[in-house]
Amino acid sequence: MSRFLVNLLIYSSVVLQVFCHEEGIYTRQYDENNFVDEIAKKHHFVMFYAPWCGHCLRLAPIWEQLAEMLNEDSSNITIAKVDCTTDAQVCSDQDITGYPTLKFFKVGTSDSVRFRGTRDLPTLTDFINEQLRQEDELSAGVVSSQESPLIELNKDNFDAVIEDGNTFIKFYAPWCGHCQKLAPTWLELAKAMELNEKITIAKVDCTEFRDICSTHDVKGYPTLLWFEDGQKNGKYTGDRSLVDLKNYVNRMIGGQVPEKSEPEPTKVTEDKFVTELTAKNFSDEIGIGLTFVEFYSPSCGHCKRLAPTWEQLGKKFQSEKAVKIGKIDCTTSVNRQFCNEQKIEGFPTLFLYKDGQQIGEYNGNRDIEDLSGFVTRHLWHEEL
Repeated sequence: MSRFLVNLLIYSSVVLQVFCHEEGIYTRQYDENNFVDEIAKKHHFVMFYAPWCGHCLRLAPIWEQLAEMLNEDSSNITIAKVDCTTDAQVCSDQDITGYPTLKFFKVGTSDSVRFRGTRDLPTLTDFINEQLRQEDELSAGVVSSQESPLIELNKDNFDAVIEDGNTFIKFYAPWCGHCQKLAPTWLELAKAMELNEKITIAKVDCTEFRDICSTHDVKGYPTLLWFEDGQKNGKYTGDRSLVDLKNYVNRMIGGQVPEKSEPEPTKVTEDKFVTELTAKNFSDEIGIGLTFVEFYSPSCGHCKRLAPTWEQLGKKFQSEKAVKIGKIDCTTSVNRQFCNEQKIEGFPTLFLYKDGQQIGEYNGNRDIEDLSGFVTRHLWHEEL
């Protein structure tokens, strides 16, 4: 009997540890004091559970993973849970008779939809996506049936659309908060480029067409990729404002940059301490000594913030003949392919070269002290 009690206590301890560990990290824990008020604020997907339930224990890490993806301030859905052993009245009101029970609550209505599928992450996200898509269709009304300049890609048309010319594609998930914020801007971008035959603006729902997104190594949402004649030719990592997106498109297709970005020539003359590199002069410029190179995009917010520090770095080493500070704009038609060959996947990327060969990538803080320290350490190594 005593052994049974010990085992029971150990089991209870494990159960409590699992649920206590999960609680309060990403999944919202509701009770009879806040359940009704909270589900009235936005869409909710709620797990009604009992801590001793084996199926609930197996679902717990998946539910937490789902919450980690979706529980952002900008998201229109919240992942939550209710412990039916401590808040029996809430569960009784929801007709909960078994555990776990998963219900989707639509904001603004008293309706709820019970989930009855396989309790794995892909199936759960598909279910959420379906509920949100139905909501979007209802709210869109007649507008959804009208022609849109924004092309929706799927497994049947993806290859055909990207085969010729330039295509700028948003890979997204309907439940992603950042995707929801970008959606109206992306539509405006498509409208702005509608009459330009050199570019197609498109989007892919990665919850519906996972194979497409997996093929193109999409690991987060939204991911914005540029395709040229069927080949991936760039990843946009800059600010997601309409102005910055339009500027990026214009640079990629070799068009005129809008007026807001025209003061750039002045910036070039000011960069007297930083060597402007291109695909044509790159090998010659980095051939001797140490060359610290910034691969950048003019529309990239992080690059803009780095610019004055990079200039300061060039000034700091201007008298050191063995060191050169350079930069290369990866968005120009001359440099795009070269940057791809250098395996540049984001901006800014900072590579250090010695006598024409890459010897390192800088991933530290982008302040003048850390950047200059990185160069100096390699310089001392060269001199020893």
